[in-house]
Amino acid sequence: MIRRAEERDVADILRVYAAARAFMRASGNHAQWTNGYPSEEIVRSDIARGISWVLENEEHLAAVFALIPGDDPTYAHIEGAWRDDSPYATIHRAGSDGTERGTFRAILAFARAQHEHLRADTHADNIPMQNCLQKSGFIYCGIIYLASGDPRRAYEWSSGR
Repeated sequence: MIRRAEERDVADILRVYAAARAFMRASGNHAQWTNGYPSEEIVRSDIARGISWVLENEEHLAAVFALIPGDDPTYAHIEGAWRDDSPYATIHRAGSDGTERGTFRAILAFARAQHEHLRADTHADNIPMQNCLQKSGFIYCGIIYLASGDPRRAYEWSSGR
């Protein structure tokens, strides 16, 4: 089940993000989500803004993501080209604790049910996420840059309606 995150979920969300960072490191991605990112401050801000969502089973919270409608300022400039200039939502900070299979498919199904156009980005070393995006119909569009100047591989999906 996917539901909007609540304040009571903060500790579980931080646990999920810690597990996701550990998975990244074990997969050779040592440069993304460093220094405790996403922080408790970011988690609380996402919840307050109503953009944080959690996936839970009967036993526990297993995944978290932010689904943010509207223009993402870091996507204004791309080295490459977006394929669709219609309104979109962005998937950010998707992480799983690794206990459930198919969490990213569930996240995408949820996001696609709400938005006909999605964008996402990931670090060049995050091969598992790149594979998930491409297997799910996202198209690689080019490189965007975070506010820090760090590059990210940018992807896009559109229903084509």
